[in-house]
Amino acid sequence: MTNAYLSSPVPIALAHRGGWLTDGRGVRRTELENTAAAFQHAVDLGYTYLETDVHATSDGRLMAFHDPTLDRATDMSGAIGSLPYREVSRARVAGREPVPAMEDLLGSWPQARFNIDLKSDAAVEPMREVLRRTGAWDRVCVGSFDQARLDRARRLFDRPVATSCGPVDVVRLWSASLSPLLRALASRVPVCAQVPLRQGRFPVLSRDLIRTAHRLGLQVHVWTVNDTGVMGRLLDAGVDGIVTDDTVGLKRVLTRRGRWHGAAGTPFENG
Repeated sequence: MTNAYLSSPVPIALAHRGGWLTDGRGVRRTELENTAAAFQHAVDLGYTYLETDVHATSDGRLMAFHDPTLDRATDMSGAIGSLPYREVSRARVAGREPVPAMEDLLGSWPQARFNIDLKSDAAVEPMREVLRRTGAWDRVCVGSFDQARLDRARRLFDRPVATSCGPVDVVRLWSASLSPLLRALASRVPVCAQVPLRQGRFPVLSRDLIRTAHRLGLQVHVWTVNDTGVMGRLLDAGVDGIVTDDTVGLKRVLTRRGRWHGAAGTPFENG
């Protein structure tokens, strides 16, 4: 499947929840995940692919936030799905930044492409409505750790939207990598497989999986990699994308190899 979302040269650098940023005092702020400040920092570095998560409020607003509750990351508590937007909008991540609406992120960085993880069943229909209002069909890749949720989203979207592999898709791809006879099991619906190095003690990524995905026309993106040495080994193995919190580190690795395909962005000493 040729998809506009993946039309950039590989390898793709994806800023995980916007990535870590450094404030004006030179302090690394790892706690400002999924905030406009984090995404702006990644964009300033030259990142054109941003990764985020979404939940829906009780009145259907789609919010960029990882956890089902506000408790860990903000100065408020409560389940996002049980709270109206007016309440969630009062929360401040790390006591500082508001929780952004997904629609606002798409509008704030129209040049960026967003990798969006559907974190709840309630987020599926609001995701469709956001895409309808913004027309961002070609700028998003939608995924989920819940296969049924992802399949439902695929059915509901009005137009073709890039999707990554769900867990069942990954198992089928992994099985196909064991033998050419099993290749027919692999799904042709996703445009990419976004996988960890391992799941618990079980290794997921392998050169055979990468080769099999490529034969099927799928890109392979690995998450979440913050060790620059591991980044280099993954690039040598032929992965097509790396998801990272260490946006400065990944950009440095790719730049040294002559493989940075984002915008020029700010110099490293300012990032």
